[in-house]
Amino acid sequence: MNKLALKNFATNARKELIEKVKAKAFKIGITEENIKRAQFESSDSLYIDGKQLSATEKKQREKLISRINEIGYNQVVEEVAYTWFNRFTALRFMEVNNYLPTKVRVLSSSNVDSSEPDIIKEALTVELEIDKELVYDLKLNNQTDELFKYLVIKQCNGLNKVLPFMFETIDDYKEILFPEGLLAKDSFLRQMTDTQVIPETDWEQVEIIGWLYQYYIAEEKDRVIKAKKKYKTEEIPFATQLFTPDWIVRYMVQNTLGRYWVESHSEHQELIKNWEFYLNNPNQEPDFEVRLAPYLNKELKVEDIKCFDPAMGSGHILIYMFDVLYEIYCKCGYMEREIPRLIIENNLYGLDIDDRAYQLACFSLVMKALEYNNRFLRSVEKEPLQINLASIQETNLIHGDEIAYIAGEKNGKKFENTKGFIEQCRNAKSLGSLLKIKECDVDFYKKRLDFIKNNPAKDLFEVEVRDKVLTLLPQLIHQIEIVNNQYDIIVTNPPYMGSKYMNLELSNYVKENYPDTKFDIFSAFIEMCSEKVYIKGHLGFVTPYVWMFISSYENLRKSITTKKSISSLIQLEYNSFPGVTVPVCCFTFRNTNVNIRGEYIRLSDFPGVEVQKIKTIEAIKDPSVDYRYSEYTKSFLNIPRNIVAYWLSENMKQTFNKADKLSKIAEPKKGMFTSDNLRFVRLWSEVDINKFHFPTNEHINLDIKSKKWFPYNNGGKYRKWYGNNEDVVNWENDGEEIKAFERSGVVNPKYNFNPGLTWTAIGSSKLSVRDFGYGFLFSSAGGCIFTEEKYKDYINAFINSKVSQVFLSILSPTMNFNPGDLAELPIILDESKKDYVCELVNENISISKKDWDSYEFSFDFSNHPILTCKKNHTRIEDVLKDWVIETENRFNKLKRNEEELNRVFIDVYGLQNEIDPMLVDDDITISKAEGERDIKSFISYAIGCMFGRFSLDEEGLVYAGGEFQHNRYQKFEVDKDNILPILTGAYFDDDIVSKFIEFVKGIFGEEMLAENLEYIARLIGKKKGEIAKETIRRYLLNDFFFEHLQTYKKKPIYWLFTSGKQKAFNCLIYMHRYDKSTLSRIRTDYLHELQMRMDAEKKTLLDIINGDGTTKEIANAKKELKSLDLKIEELRAYDEKLHHMADMQIEIDLDDGVAVNYAKFEGLLAPIK
Repeated sequence: MNKLALKNFATNARKELIEKVKAKAFKIGITEENIKRAQFESSDSLYIDGKQLSATEKKQREKLISRINEIGYNQVVEEVAYTWFNRFTALRFMEVNNYLPTKVRVLSSSNVDSSEPDIIKEALTVELEIDKELVYDLKLNNQTDELFKYLVIKQCNGLNKVLPFMFETIDDYKEILFPEGLLAKDSFLRQMTDTQVIPETDWEQVEIIGWLYQYYIAEEKDRVIKAKKKYKTEEIPFATQLFTPDWIVRYMVQNTLGRYWVESHSEHQELIKNWEFYLNNPNQEPDFEVRLAPYLNKELKVEDIKCFDPAMGSGHILIYMFDVLYEIYCKCGYMEREIPRLIIENNLYGLDIDDRAYQLACFSLVMKALEYNNRFLRSVEKEPLQINLASIQETNLIHGDEIAYIAGEKNGKKFENTKGFIEQCRNAKSLGSLLKIKECDVDFYKKRLDFIKNNPAKDLFEVEVRDKVLTLLPQLIHQIEIVNNQYDIIVTNPPYMGSKYMNLELSNYVKENYPDTKFDIFSAFIEMCSEKVYIKGHLGFVTPYVWMFISSYENLRKSITTKKSISSLIQLEYNSFPGVTVPVCCFTFRNTNVNIRGEYIRLSDFPGVEVQKIKTIEAIKDPSVDYRYSEYTKSFLNIPRNIVAYWLSENMKQTFNKADKLSKIAEPKKGMFTSDNLRFVRLWSEVDINKFHFPTNEHINLDIKSKKWFPYNNGGKYRKWYGNNEDVVNWENDGEEIKAFERSGVVNPKYNFNPGLTWTAIGSSKLSVRDFGYGFLFSSAGGCIFTEEKYKDYINAFINSKVSQVFLSILSPTMNFNPGDLAELPIILDESKKDYVCELVNENISISKKDWDSYEFSFDFSNHPILTCKKNHTRIEDVLKDWVIETENRFNKLKRNEEELNRVFIDVYGLQNEIDPMLVDDDITISKAEGERDIKSFISYAIGCMFGRFSLDEEGLVYAGGEFQHNRYQKFEVDKDNILPILTGAYFDDDIVSKFIEFVKGIFGEEMLAENLEYIARLIGKKKGEIAKETIRRYLLNDFFFEHLQTYKKKPIYWLFTSGKQKAFNCLIYMHRYDKSTLSRIRTDYLHELQMRMDAEKKTLLDIINGDGTTKEIANAKKELKSLDLKIEELRAYDEKLHHMADMQIEIDLDDGVAVNYAKFEGLLAPIK
């Protein structure tokens, strides 16, 4: 089955159908903005835009308008579009499988050479209730589209008798919106029947129904999820529907329904041979059967098994339950032709909030029945089928009059009871199967329904009320019976929806009714399902696996580990099946605590959708594989927070039990949250350095009123030992502004400015900590560990070791590390090894700091590595060779140290047989030399020297705000006007290329200048035919600014003024030296000068063109002139903008940061991308 082809087809079909439905609505005077009044109306017809609508069409239009008034135009269009999509899908499936009662294809032809559907050819003989005279006229007049519509509707009406859930009767408003142009060559219907797009073999699998449904809603699902907002009621199905892969469905059903039956009926053990995903316990306890016996029912009859999917979607799980039940019925000796009805009416139950899905689930069940009994529809025609599936309906549009009509009185006990019943069903489309119905007298409502059916309305007002009640009340009764039932088996893929996406009604309901599992809908479903299953029953789920680990679900874990017993669990890898964006697990458990082992398969090391299935089968066939485990559910009570860490060795379990927790000697803490980082947080490179308090290694009494910006531990990329010191936070006047901001939160302020270790809370699968000194504040994204000085280095070493990562993979297997996870780490302080450990840690911090400080983004950057390694070298290539050796030595030393620390802690924790101390290069978080990167950073440093940020006379940062002192730049003269032109040619003597060449010459001398420039050009990508100076100019013109954006995280300190696409004029300025006259200087000293030179260049070209030069010279001149004219025009337009803004005398405030200040010059500056 080509899933991509199905997806393309379904998504395009949805778009086409929506447009066609809107077009039909427009023809009867209905648009999103307006509903036209009839030009003329009688009892049996009306006219819209001169077109007469029949009595039937008039009634359908009225129903359509009523529905629009209830739920809105767009929702009705969506509803009609999906209804017709479902109908055509159903017709296609039935015709391919020869299930249509007429045995005549409706959408295609059995003759591969014919494009005309068979039903049109056989229109006069097909066994449908048709008007033959009308059909004959339509055929005679070649009204093929009208004939096709007529026949499709007649076929749908004919199928209404046996498939009423899919095919409503003709007076339904969806009929009047029948899409036109379906027989056109490019229509979705032609695509549906094109065997090159979807082979007929695909239509032979009922699974196609589910896949088409998922792909049909895929675009809307993406839109809803990407909005990252709370889901509206109508959006919930899009956001939460997910088609479960067939192998996972088989696993869950085989290990719930299958296990439930064969454990009670050991004589049917041979059934297991057909169940590829059944997980037997290979090492059963000697008294396994004795332990299990109280929870079995040897008298269990297959007809009595009730199986339920409370989030059934298109019915995929129910369909496979049907298959397993059919096997069991056959084993029990039932007549094969009777089994399908028995299964549907006795065994299978389902609910969903989505009407679309309900239609398809019902249809899929009947198609499955036809697969086993091709005469099944005939029996349904004789005796209507009782399907125990329902689309949950809500009562939001039922009020006093309807309540009184249902109750049969306007006040009194019956009215109050009915009102209570109706109130409980409000917002049910949001609540779904989580709905709890209390004290509902179903028998009373059934009697009232019979009475209403048998007694016509007394007046026109009562007609409307009666129609509404007759539509809704049967649905409410049906869904309440399913909701309030008790079941033997529940298997489901519940909705995944975190609390932040729940709408208010759903959120409040879950908090009130499922307080222990309120964090996500899937966890509330687990609780709800447990309440609906008999104590001897089984449950199966596929859910995000966070419930196994994180603290939010501790109550759920405790309930499972104390009251249930996990019979099997498969932990899947990320992106384990299409559509799922979180790591998931599928698992089954008994609804009581039985002291027998469960079976576990851990697939976290096997990425890939197909690999997951293969490895599961491998583990089932061979229980000895190293990723399969057996464990008692109660054993998780001995692990912190009852985490379901089934793979833990006994040694690690003992460590958790006996070792001290990290919280005994240290305090992992989260810091403040500003709730507006754009306002309060900057990169340290953005601010006026005179307002910044640099960190220190010594404790001092901070005069916090003298500074505004303070170092801020705020997470960052995965890095160990030292670094990620990039952010600063506004803590002026002891955080006065942040504290006054209502949405911010200053958390754990007593730890501010103290030294410690920091980690990144979110973003990597591994945790790393970094040392920091005095003077830092910290955020919720950059948590910190505070401890006594004597423990700090030891803790640093432990957390950065592979040993801690093993424990953290249990305590926090997601990419989110909370203080509580770190606090639970088992810490063993080995005094005999402490000094050695601390010595290695100090070396590691020193190495990592040297690496971090090699780059200009560091607080403590002193000099570029090319200068520090220069010594007596005059060739840059020789300098870089020394730099390569230095960084290699650093890297290798750090790697050896980290491996040695791994060995130490492996010995301390006794994990020699479980953890390998060796590391790969990617585990080391410092850099080796890299020619291209390092030479580009050298160019950046040179530009910094040109602007005065750095100086060859002093180490470190020289200027970033305050008074500019020209006398600090003797060895290399700083640019006086803070403007460095970057142009396609050498129009100015002091352009950036010339200055860079002077910079290189000043450091390395003139003798080797050409060779050094050639080497630089080669590293940055010299092209064939270029000279070094041209390569450097091209890099500075096209690439430098974008490299600068990467270095400074899209907060550039060197700003690129550019005239536009032609790059006629470009110049860099240094943000910290900007003043309100800068724009005027750019314009008068550079732009106007460039315009004059280009005008002169143009005159020269015109002279050549109009002179007596060669044909080639004239052609080249014309080509150059065309390009030059574009640049001249670009400069003219740019000059107008520049003039306007220069006159505004714009000032900037460094405290506002780059984002705010850069935006003031929109249209003049290169965009930040």
